[in-house]
Amino acid sequence: MRRESALNNGNAGVSGVTPVGEPPTSTAEGVAHRTAVAEEQAFLDVATARRDRLADHLQAELSAEALDALERARQRMLRQQYDELRRAREGLVFGRLDGLDGTVRHVGRVGLRDDSEDSDPLLLDWRAPAARPFYTATAVDPQGQARRRHIRTRGSTVVGVDDEPLDGTMTGELVGEGALLAALGQRRTGRMSTAISTLQREQDEIVRAEATGPLIVQGGPGTGKTVVALHRVAYLLFTHRKMADQAVLVLGPSPRFLQYIAQVLPALGETAVVSATCDTLLRGIRVGRDESRLLAEIKGRALWQLALERYVMSLLPRARELKLRWEGEFYVITAETVAQALASAVQGRAYHRARAAFAEQLHHLLAEVVVEQREALMNAMEEGFEDILARVDKDMRNDHHSGRTSTGSDIDGLLSEEEVEHLRDRIAGNATIARYIEAWWPTLDAETLLHDFLTDRTLLARFAPQLSPEQITAVSAEPAPWASSDIPLLDALADLLGEVDAPQPQGEFVADRARRQRGWVYGHVVIDEAQELSEMQWQMVLRRCPSRSITAVGDIDQAEAAHRHTSWAQAVQAAFGDRWTAAELTICYRTPREVMELTGPVLKKAGSHNTPPRAVRSSGITPWELTVTSAELADAATKAVRQLRQRWQGGTVGVVAPADRVTELLTVLTDVPVLTAAQSKGLEWDATLLIDPHGIAAEPRGWNGLYVALTRCTQELGQLILPRH
Repeated sequence: MRRESALNNGNAGVSGVTPVGEPPTSTAEGVAHRTAVAEEQAFLDVATARRDRLADHLQAELSAEALDALERARQRMLRQQYDELRRAREGLVFGRLDGLDGTVRHVGRVGLRDDSEDSDPLLLDWRAPAARPFYTATAVDPQGQARRRHIRTRGSTVVGVDDEPLDGTMTGELVGEGALLAALGQRRTGRMSTAISTLQREQDEIVRAEATGPLIVQGGPGTGKTVVALHRVAYLLFTHRKMADQAVLVLGPSPRFLQYIAQVLPALGETAVVSATCDTLLRGIRVGRDESRLLAEIKGRALWQLALERYVMSLLPRARELKLRWEGEFYVITAETVAQALASAVQGRAYHRARAAFAEQLHHLLAEVVVEQREALMNAMEEGFEDILARVDKDMRNDHHSGRTSTGSDIDGLLSEEEVEHLRDRIAGNATIARYIEAWWPTLDAETLLHDFLTDRTLLARFAPQLSPEQITAVSAEPAPWASSDIPLLDALADLLGEVDAPQPQGEFVADRARRQRGWVYGHVVIDEAQELSEMQWQMVLRRCPSRSITAVGDIDQAEAAHRHTSWAQAVQAAFGDRWTAAELTICYRTPREVMELTGPVLKKAGSHNTPPRAVRSSGITPWELTVTSAELADAATKAVRQLRQRWQGGTVGVVAPADRVTELLTVLTDVPVLTAAQSKGLEWDATLLIDPHGIAAEPRGWNGLYVALTRCTQELGQLILPRH
């Protein structure tokens, strides 16, 4: 596992069984180990053969040509099943439950049945309710289980097992402690992998929690926030199949982070997922400049939602008499009638949708006025023309005898219902009428409108009266292009305006359709590093998931954003009020105890009131420091990185430094990532070299940033200290 939990994909060590490659401590232990491995190898062979037969069968069915829409839908389902089986080559089987009643059930990446569909499952899908005791059973609460076995595999070969009694003879907080801790000790690769074999009880409870409202998960460094969030996506899509029809949105803090986690959900067989950052949610819009923290904080406040709503309302046309030309004649729609049509069109609709609704009403109103005016003219003409009408009646009788059918207007000059409907259609398709409506109720562009709004001090003072004159000056002085804090404002404005024409997005996969449509409503939203979201960014989330089926994970103590929130209650108040559920992850699996002991004073200086997570493992490596001058920094950093890379061959090394030193260090450290504390959030390496921690602490929200920087390593932490003057 890479991010937050450092949990890995089942290729971990074992508890009570000697790791592969090391001699057993006794003959009896060696025999037991070999017997257990052989037993599980036999089962893995059976499961692999069954998986291969199913995959071959599905592939054969997929080769048939789809004949109709129903068949194509079935083939999409078969394709998903085939892809899931194909991805399950690694870690197909990773667990076993031995029940107190003698039943034996294996747990794995996918569910498999024997050739007989009526039989019990050959392999339980990890997401199935029956597999839950594998993650939650303890010696205190065995949940009907006598033993849990972790099975380590490499490809199609079983390489180790971990037997954990659950019948009261063994106690402890961790599930499969040997497998978990060995997984934590593995080398990092720079990419997150799945952790379904080593999820712990408090993690599993969050994975399987109800998805009926906002769930806010607080977890310190290394507690497994991200792995929990992503496995929750897989679990929800498996359990609530309709959710896959709407897709799930995963919001991460940065493109680097999204790349880091990119393989997790596909590896779990889930593809109905769209991943993005808040900056990339609007298709075709890109952040082009940085801005001050002060300005970012101002523009992240919830007040902008109401300000923009008021601004758009002010752009709606005011009711007045409308004089329209139709076929050479002028027709008048009274101001009172226009007011009624406006009120009906506007209620609950975005600006452009309201205009479309008004235009449709106007087409009807104009048709009615044309008909009324024609009827009035015909009534006036009838007086004094009885002889003419008599001749008309005679002609009608002749038409009847000749078989010619007359329409309403042929008979009495009045339009039939069919003719009135045809008149409405002609009015609706008339370019002159369309230009008239466009001039009176113009099409608006969200980007142009937002730029005009933000650069007009008079408009800002009118619609955002909470802002001081100094804040208004700061906002209006910022030029284009867009900054990160502008994206939520642009999204809010685009939502208030609505689409001019909203065609249905096309694409075979729901995720592709969702990406193309700004107003797509998702079945669930998962947010990682949620503590960084501003109030306006939370509004972006709500627009995409009005059901509020949201899972947000983060650490409020790692917040580095410009907003001033220091608690989750403050962070989500504007979006959710008090209607949200809190959960907490309390155990640090990633960061070794030697490093976590350094974080207490840092958290205190950051103003935290939370208890830091408890580290469950020790790397045996004491964090070290080396004091250097600025002139010595480049050489010292180069040497330290070289030594760390030698010590952690096959793993990863990362460098975290103050923002003003990153450019300098990148010129000499070309083979490792060199990041600011904010950029390193969510990432982890075997070893971290922390440059100038005092410099990081001196940055805005610097103590929070230093807390982040300290907790990126899974094994070793080194610090280069620059004296402060």
